[in-house]
Amino acid sequence: MNRSIEPIKLDLKTDLKHLYTPPVQEVVIVEVPAMQFLMLDGKGDPNTAQEYKDAIEALYTVAYTTKFLLKKEAAIDYAVMPLEGLWWADGGRDAPREDWQWTMMMMQPDCVTEEWFAEACRQAQRKKNLRALEKIRLEHFSEGTAAQIMHIGPFADEGPTIEKLHRFLEEQGYTFRGKHHEIYLNDLRRVAPNKMRTVIRQPFG
Repeated sequence: MNRSIEPIKLDLKTDLKHLYTPPVQEVVIVEVPAMQFLMLDGKGDPNTAQEYKDAIEALYTVAYTTKFLLKKEAAIDYAVMPLEGLWWADGGRDAPREDWQWTMMMMQPDCVTEEWFAEACRQAQRKKNLRALEKIRLEHFSEGTAAQIMHIGPFADEGPTIEKLHRFLEEQGYTFRGKHHEIYLNDLRRVAPNKMRTVIRQPFG
């Protein structure tokens, strides 16, 4: 890249603000377009499972490696998007945490191609020995119509917020579809639990 060229800056957080900043007290309905994500599947208690820790490390490493690769080689710059998670289990939220299944993911702009992704993975592997790297994929994901609300505080206190969201959908006569979706607007490794902001989303039909 010619270093005299100013990179094109993508403002994903502004463009997608309506999807990532719902109100705290109010359930809102959004249309979620198809977007592409770095994705990694796993199972286990997110508080204790090494598989989960490995997944988070791999996702952040590849996401930042991709960002800096495109800034250097393609003159395109953008902010790394927040970590997100799809969650499900037989028995729902009452299932033992070790039985929870999840897909952790981070949204990627359309300029991230399979070629850029593959190169970022190669560079990431040279930097760190990432045990979960081979499990990461770049994939489009579409939710369509969904309801969402903001939760502020620790994950252990999400129950009333989730119940409010579900009650809204039930009272409107909607049918749940898809997986429980959470978007973590803070870096979970660096913020106090009482300050965490989490988007709670549920697709419906």
